[in-house]
Amino acid sequence: MENCWEEKKSMVDLEPLLDDNSDEKGGFRTLPFIIGNEALEKMATFGLMPNMTIYLMKEFHMEMSTASNVLFFWSAATNFMPLVGAIIADSYLGRFYTIGFGSVICLMGMILLWSTTIIPQARPPPCDLSSTTCSSPTIFQFVYLCASLGLISIGAGGIRSSSLAFGVNQLEKGGYNKKCGVKESYFSWYYASYTLSVLIALTCVVYIQDTMGWAVGYAVPAVLMSIGVVSFFLASRFYVKLRSRTNLVTGFVQVVVASYRNRHLKFSDGTNYVWHSKNTSALVFPSEKFRFLNNACIIRDSEKDLTPDGRAKDPWSLCTMDQVEELKSLLGVIPIWSTGMIMSINMSQNSFPVLQAVSMDRRITSSFVIPAASFSTFAVIAVILWALLYDRVFLPLASRSMGRPVRLSTRTRMGLGIFLSFLAMIVSAMVETTRRALAINEGYLDHPLAGVHMSAMWLVPQNCLMGFAEASNAIAQNEFYFSEFPRSMSSIAATLNGIGVCMANLLASLIMNSVDSISKARGDESWISSNINKGHYDYYNLVLAGLSLCNMVYFFVCSSAYGPLREERDTEEQEDY
Repeated sequence: MENCWEEKKSMVDLEPLLDDNSDEKGGFRTLPFIIGNEALEKMATFGLMPNMTIYLMKEFHMEMSTASNVLFFWSAATNFMPLVGAIIADSYLGRFYTIGFGSVICLMGMILLWSTTIIPQARPPPCDLSSTTCSSPTIFQFVYLCASLGLISIGAGGIRSSSLAFGVNQLEKGGYNKKCGVKESYFSWYYASYTLSVLIALTCVVYIQDTMGWAVGYAVPAVLMSIGVVSFFLASRFYVKLRSRTNLVTGFVQVVVASYRNRHLKFSDGTNYVWHSKNTSALVFPSEKFRFLNNACIIRDSEKDLTPDGRAKDPWSLCTMDQVEELKSLLGVIPIWSTGMIMSINMSQNSFPVLQAVSMDRRITSSFVIPAASFSTFAVIAVILWALLYDRVFLPLASRSMGRPVRLSTRTRMGLGIFLSFLAMIVSAMVETTRRALAINEGYLDHPLAGVHMSAMWLVPQNCLMGFAEASNAIAQNEFYFSEFPRSMSSIAATLNGIGVCMANLLASLIMNSVDSISKARGDESWISSNINKGHYDYYNLVLAGLSLCNMVYFFVCSSAYGPLREERDTEEQEDY
């Protein structure tokens, strides 16, 4: 019987160990240090984000649009850097050093950000209450702030890009690779730690910031990160450390360069070509889609192009069919991948909901008030509920009622997530219309932070809908990539969703700036004014709802054009056989 860890063992053969006494290393004892380091990083990072809008507006005297742009670019960088970290880890440093350097850099960024709360020169002076004027941050102060956020993004990219795979490396030695349940158990603990970290960040860390002030509140993430750094390096001598290897992204670039260099080769019917392939490859000839890329794997002269052992002498002029098909797989899913961006744009609207919650009644009891930034916790809870209800309730009941196994395809769940995000924007617009009208009726037009007589629990439905949308679409996206890509592209499949979030944040900034410019072009108050009672965030949410509606149509077109999924094609082939 074939071992469930066969694929991982083959990777170990390709990645020699840096340590000679490797038999004494690795195992379960190293996992708490690896998982704990990333969990503490996420706890620290997610603990900073929710209240950052209020911090930038109060302490740095930024307008709502400026603060939102800063957060959009910070989020984009944080979601993009894991791809850079993966390339560096696989091609140069290896996973241990990438995580280690990333942890230290992330800690440096958090210390710098914390220093803005205790060093008066690092932020603008307080507003002059007599003249109600506020000084904008100087260039030095703004650069200092951006440097701290940039270091956090770079460090988080190094940690998140390699921690999951580095943990798997620890279970590839000794008897662990013979136990099929080990990997599933590790993944479960890994994602459980992620969810728990986010919940603690959105509740405990945010609560400390609200009750104890910025200096203490922003010191907590720095302390958490320092604990993660120390614990990670304490177990250094127990880790299995693998050498770096060629990165898959480099292979994609080689295919593009080789196909361009061989562009003069013309395809014609009846022509027999000799295709370059790996010795272990099952491919006989390349597929017809994106046919222009096939030039990259044509052998023109075996003696000139190949080494005695069958490898390409110049990988930038001749690639294998496997490399070509991997790039084709990536190009094929890009249209469907792009449909997730609008949903991610809806999810990235973190600044306004915090201001919205500040102006509403957040009391649960006479002595306890929910922090405004903690309402996004309901979205996280919704993600957990969706995963539990879908696997443990919906599928069993549907299978029992239909009398056969029932499951929703990845494309169906992706489309459902897009639809739910559309509903979330509609609900958000309706709630804001009600809240704004109530604030004006109560005479709070010029007092955006004054609490209206409306419970903040009205924000729960839109947060839950966004959580359900994320769970349905994001989980299905990851499953779609892993099922459609070859095994060798698992690292790309793991980062595609994050790259989509990165692009979505950049687009969100563009959309917000466009709405801001257009809405105030005639001298009117901007829809996204810092005074939410004078602005029209309900109109802004309707704009996002309209884009979501267009995105649903675009998704159906892309889904139809993609054709049957790999599992559907395999089923058809088995039936034909």
